[in-house]
Amino acid sequence: MKLFFNVLAVVWFLLDHGVSGVYTDRVSVSVSEGDSVTLHTEVERKHQEDIKWYLSSVRIAQISGDLSYICTDVQCNEDNDRFRDRLKLDHQTGSLTITNIKNTDSGEYTLKIFSSSNSAKIFSIYITDVPATELYEIKEGESVTLDAGVRKQPNDVITWYFIDTLIAEITGDQSKICTDDQCSKRFRDRLKLDHQTGSLTITNIRITDSGDYKLKINIISSSTFSITRVKRFSVSITDSGLPAAAVAGVVVVAVLLVAAVAVVVVYCNRRSRTVL
Repeated sequence: MKLFFNVLAVVWFLLDHGVSGVYTDRVSVSVSEGDSVTLHTEVERKHQEDIKWYLSSVRIAQISGDLSYICTDVQCNEDNDRFRDRLKLDHQTGSLTITNIKNTDSGEYTLKIFSSSNSAKIFSIYITDVPATELYEIKEGESVTLDAGVRKQPNDVITWYFIDTLIAEITGDQSKICTDDQCSKRFRDRLKLDHQTGSLTITNIRITDSGDYKLKINIISSSTFSITRVKRFSVSITDSGLPAAAVAGVVVVAVLLVAAVAVVVVYCNRRSRTVL
């Protein structure tokens, strides 16, 4: 019996270290809440591999070699709806993307590839707190720069959104600003992109520019995973001059002063005539 368990232990070790066509690798991934992460299979499917993804021991995604069966989340397991349409499966590579990641998504994700040489990979995902929204209060007519806070790399893809509308994008050495009519009418050539940092500048800012801005940075961290960082900004605009109520108050005071001066002048004239 002791010999049996020794043999079993050796077989398990060999399977876990690549002998008999099975190899297990481990990767650690740290992301912030609200980011998106893509876990790469590092293979180009040849319609022969069956690919399965597990969180702990629960199957969350699968794609068959001939594409006859594809599932994610609740489609794979009726009792599992934790991701709620936040899983995306690449049909060409089998890579798995988790969007708008949450604290409850942390854990060990296991990739299993079944082919002529079976393999497995474990991704340990750690979630950090969502970064605080950066607040900007600007006077109308001034300019403001929303700082991306990164040094752009050649392969990074940077996109800016106003509310949910795409307003600017940098891909490689190419940039696009306001590609739709709605954006063009609102900003009218007042957006500037820094190609070194990805930061966005709004010039001659207007009251209608106030609101929420969102930055997404697609970072190719390695061949095993990539992360889309999300950063949020809130911009509020104030009038360049005095508020309307203050202006009205100044006008009223000025009128009263003029009236008071007029009364004094009339009084003095009458008094001088009486003395004469």
